Amino acid sequence: QVHFVESGGGLVQPGGSLRLSCAASGFAFSSTAMSWYRQAPGKKRELVATITSRGSTTNYADSVKGRFTISRDNAKNLVYLQMSSLKPEDTAVYYCNANGATDSNFWRKYWGQGTQVTVSS
Repeated sequence: QVHFVESGGGLVQPGGSLRLSCAASGFAFSSTAMSWYRQAPGKKRELVATITSRGSTTNYADSVKGRFTISRDNAKNLVYLQMSSLKPEDTAVYYCNANGATDSNFWRKYWGQGTQVTVSS
């Protein structure tokens, strides 16, 4: 059974940093491109960052480019999102899933509980 467990969120002041982690299981993790997504209150879930299966290529939403870094550890089935220079508009619940999950009839069945990130002074 596919399973994602996100952790590492919290309350942080503007300009601060957080590192999110995602533990994945139940599928061929090392062969799967992975992404972080986020959903703010009243808004649709959006793609934040993507990393290829071996970690050689990453892509970011324009809104986080230069501030967020996605990485992975295929030996441990973990995906990370290092967030710095956080802004109030980064406040959202953050999720990990396979790349393209929002458009996939398969992957969108397996959203985890997410981790809340709140950026506020």
